[in-house]
Amino acid sequence: MTTATDPQQAFAAIVARLTGPGGEFEIVTEQILGAPMRTMKNRAHSLVDVFAEGAKRFADRDYLVTADRRITFAQHDVAVRSLAKVFADDYGIGKGDRVAILGANTPEWVEAFWAAVLLGAIPVGFNAWWSGPEVAYGLEHATPKIVVVDAKRAEYVANAGIPVLTMEQNIPALAARHSDAALPTVDIDEDDPAAILYTSGTSGRPKGAVHTHRSMIAVVGYHLYNAALLAAFMPPGVEPKPQRHLLTSPLFHIASLHNLVTPCMATGFAIVIYQGGFDANHALELIERERVTNWGAVPTMANRLMDNADFSKYDTSSLTAFALASAPSSPAFKERLRNTVPFAENSLVDSYGLTESGTGIAVATPDVLAANPGSLGRPTLTVEMEIRDPLGEVVADGEEGEICVRSPFIMREYWNDPAATSDAIDEDRWLHTGDIGTMENGILRLTTRRSDLILRGGENIYPVEIEQCVEECDGVLECVALGVPHDDLGQEVVAVVVTDPAHPITETELRAWVDERLSYYKRPARWRITSEPLPRNATGKVIRRDVQP
Repeated sequence: MTTATDPQQAFAAIVARLTGPGGEFEIVTEQILGAPMRTMKNRAHSLVDVFAEGAKRFADRDYLVTADRRITFAQHDVAVRSLAKVFADDYGIGKGDRVAILGANTPEWVEAFWAAVLLGAIPVGFNAWWSGPEVAYGLEHATPKIVVVDAKRAEYVANAGIPVLTMEQNIPALAARHSDAALPTVDIDEDDPAAILYTSGTSGRPKGAVHTHRSMIAVVGYHLYNAALLAAFMPPGVEPKPQRHLLTSPLFHIASLHNLVTPCMATGFAIVIYQGGFDANHALELIERERVTNWGAVPTMANRLMDNADFSKYDTSSLTAFALASAPSSPAFKERLRNTVPFAENSLVDSYGLTESGTGIAVATPDVLAANPGSLGRPTLTVEMEIRDPLGEVVADGEEGEICVRSPFIMREYWNDPAATSDAIDEDRWLHTGDIGTMENGILRLTTRRSDLILRGGENIYPVEIEQCVEECDGVLECVALGVPHDDLGQEVVAVVVTDPAHPITETELRAWVDERLSYYKRPARWRITSEPLPRNATGKVIRRDVQP
């Protein structure tokens, strides 16, 4: 036995103890929605159970923290029960009814979510960046019974024809109305809807991904397992300190709702809610003040850290887990991040997930990223992952194809859209992601989204390959490659490049750069150089349809 393999064997032994027969997180195969899936045997059976247990077990701990408020699990419990009673008594909210939530990140957003859950209703997270017509579409599509909204967006729902409750006035008052409200009694099946979140809609109209109590509890179980895994590596008799998570992604996104709000109710970990437009130094201030241990940031925020943060002014030593989430980033970007941001040097994690998947379905730990730059790591616990060709056949190791996954994490369906559901999920409950990638020795790499594929003269061109190449050039901040119509070739490549004003670069220099690195047919035929940032949605993804070629 060599010292190089000892840690691997120790890790494997701990995983086997936790997930094997009789283990706390024993993995078994069950029929879920008509298909066999690997799932945790010991689990809660509704989010109501998760809420009730967490509120009791962690009563005096911080649950939600903002710059000027601190709410314990017990205080949150009282507020949510009161709000649930008002929802039911005054507005007739019951099982299956939709409760739309439209607003920036606040404790009231979280309270409205849990109040709906306790009633067996379905909280629907509307994108806070939506325009008036987009909100109108969401209201028509989800048909909520009430809307919870912040003041900034209240005008969008003023004529909705349903009750509107504001986060600033109504929710705090209603949450304080019944200090002794009982936990509602409702019969909930594991496969009942628990929440609807809308896809980003970067290439079309957003769809409502329906996540069930089962799928969200599966994510909770995954986070509990990770906490147990961490504890297993502590010295005998030493318990790890409760984690404190910085929440910077929107609450209408799985990164925050599925992977912080619900699992922290089960783990007892605190959520520090960043509010307002992102400022790198304010984030560092919160990390120092609240001794934040974990942060999942979108690449846009990471970029602002590199450009604007003054790390010498803040103690960020508590932060030991830093992840990129929600949008892709190049190996060059990650390398720059490690070299610039102190807490990213040895703790940077990347992952792959979708609104439909509920959580990261592949995770690249720091050691995996070091050995496999540009990869997205290995499938997470309970996730089956296959790379398939256009006929649905599994391809050979290392060959490209569509990424398909099956897991209890996966959504049940798209709300009110059976055609889109059948396109995305087959009869064996495999989710066809629409993403193109490879799997080699168990390591996932993402090539591109199928909808972003450029077809030039019969050749497939993957934009990410061009974008990563261009972004490695000094002076380039970001790049997007687009396919535009061409009479003869079908499409040609256009590159839109955002450059650093302090380090100007010319089209001639860019052409010379790619000529040495890309095949002729992949090289952009046209270039647009700008200093204006690319348009992005609330989760940091480039909105390709809004990019002017």
